[in-house]
Amino acid sequence: MNNHVTVLEIDKSALRYNLSFFKHKLLPTTKILVVVKAFGYGSDAVKIAGSIEKEVDYFAVAYTDEGINLRESGITKPILILHPQIQNLKKVQEYQLEPNLYNFKIFDAFVALCKQQNLTKYPIHLKFNTGLNRIGFWHTDIPVLLSKIKETASLKITSIFSHLAASEDLQEKEFTKNQINDFKSIAKQLKENLTDSPFLHLLNTSGIINYPEAQFDMVRLGIGLYGFANDTETTRQLKNVLTLKSVISQIHLIEPDESVGYNRAYIATKPMRTATIPIGHADGFPRTFGNGVGGIYINKEYAPVVGNVCMDMIMVDVTHIECNEGDEIVVFDSQEKLEELAQKTNTISYELLTNLSPRIKRLLKC
Repeated sequence: MNNHVTVLEIDKSALRYNLSFFKHKLLPTTKILVVVKAFGYGSDAVKIAGSIEKEVDYFAVAYTDEGINLRESGITKPILILHPQIQNLKKVQEYQLEPNLYNFKIFDAFVALCKQQNLTKYPIHLKFNTGLNRIGFWHTDIPVLLSKIKETASLKITSIFSHLAASEDLQEKEFTKNQINDFKSIAKQLKENLTDSPFLHLLNTSGIINYPEAQFDMVRLGIGLYGFANDTETTRQLKNVLTLKSVISQIHLIEPDESVGYNRAYIATKPMRTATIPIGHADGFPRTFGNGVGGIYINKEYAPVVGNVCMDMIMVDVTHIECNEGDEIVVFDSQEKLEELAQKTNTISYELLTNLSPRIKRLLKC
């Protein structure tokens, strides 16, 4: 039982609205893969996947244990493991997950394991590096890769994909279009020499918005599902999915020259009231929000953090706010509030969301 009073609410209807929003940007034949890595971008991967499984074609996670978690929770749709590790490949097979094979080392290891298990036509995905320079085969690897594929009956090449490096940045349009063209060339060479008929996918959330001509056979929807589009105008058209709430544990009257919190980081210059909230850096409310950088909302009024952020608590200035112990507070309940917090510490919404601790209770709202 999780009895933490700090709660992350997940709006199921907003989730479905956002999925529908992006579906309407796609051709009827385009498949949709939803990315639920990193606990569903800090929310709850199982709750997210379970809410929309019937409406999507694929799920993707970063690591094998994330895929296992979905399988053990009853998710039956295909699950792509974006960054599998060799030591986990047996588990990949055991749970009928589909690995991305991104270099010869993991390719050879997976083929060897398939032979050992007497497996044939196991679904795998091939990733190619077209400019992100993170993971993926190079176009120069194609001849050797094709030779290895022809030597084994263990694999079914289910998809070929790559990842755009700057799809959200229209100043990098030329670079992105070069990536698209490079991917087309790679896919053509492979498909002309394969007996399988793999489908192609390249676009992430920003790619769906900015490069609809490169939908290919499937797109990968990530942060957009949760209400963020890396584009202010499109974000306004999406619905907020995640709301982070807590309560006031205690209210203090602080006299001039009294300090608040660790290291006496704040010294009062006049009489004030502070409220203590049970959320801290162990919950994903970072220490950088201390000393007035960050804050929360009480009765729709902004209350800045006073002093340092503690591991489990923050103190905020409520001198100007009518409130009582037990009242609800809001850390964020809109994309704008979360983006505002991110900008204050020179980070992005992704980081704040994925830093939310598992000890925060997750509630699915219909």
